[in-house]
Amino acid sequence: MTETAATSPKPKSETADFLQFLVKLAIFFFILRSFIVSPFNIPSESMQPRLVVGDYLLVSKWSYGYSRYSLPFNLPLIPGRIFASQPERGDVVVFKAPPGASADYIKRVIGLPGDTIQMRDGVVWLNGKPIPKKRISDFVIPVSPNTRCYDRSFELPRPDGSAVCSYPRFQETLPNGKTYNVLDLIDAPRDTTEAIIVPEGHMFLMGDNRDNSLDSRFPAVEGQGIGIVPQKYLVGRALVTVFSTDGSASWFLPWTWFSAARWDRIGEGF
Repeated sequence: MTETAATSPKPKSETADFLQFLVKLAIFFFILRSFIVSPFNIPSESMQPRLVVGDYLLVSKWSYGYSRYSLPFNLPLIPGRIFASQPERGDVVVFKAPPGASADYIKRVIGLPGDTIQMRDGVVWLNGKPIPKKRISDFVIPVSPNTRCYDRSFELPRPDGSAVCSYPRFQETLPNGKTYNVLDLIDAPRDTTEAIIVPEGHMFLMGDNRDNSLDSRFPAVEGQGIGIVPQKYLVGRALVTVFSTDGSASWFLPWTWFSAARWDRIGEGF
């Protein structure tokens, strides 16, 4: 018995199958970026020495809960903040910066609600006590298309004719035992500040490159500082460096993709 035209299967449309695949792929990446991990690249030197221009990170989206600011383009799909948890001092966090909350920033958490923060001659004071700050070896990084020295006084020549930036590096240790390195380059105006009490639901954030970071020491003015940041603006916590480049690669010269990579920075966790 032969099949009639009414009961025979319709031929599949390759175009329809491909469009269906693209929709599924888009949904998968939306869920991945919104709720699990998302990529982040370092655009400035404010987090040296831990992060340098050309680093690419993965950021965990589950660490502090979810809000509209966790979603791509700040899509207003989540009311308020769900599964919320507070960061720990010393965490490196990605967040939307006030007042516009339009761009992603990355800084280190120094103060939590109720903490009193003050800078005195380049030393951070937390709740009336100085955070221990110990001088260690200089941070040395080659000059490259992605790296320019803060000032020519920090640039040193190498025997091969190239140059490096050499910066004074210090180790800080928070009361919870978290240890990290910072740069202290010059005597800057914000090396000394008035004491600030972190309000409920907020956090005090600083860049590790203390003299090259517009952070919570500066008022929340677009392009001039971030002020005390509401925790609702959290996007996620930095997990691991997955790639780093000095910027010298060319798309048309494939071998430079490898020579430009900073292999020693790949795989560094937080």
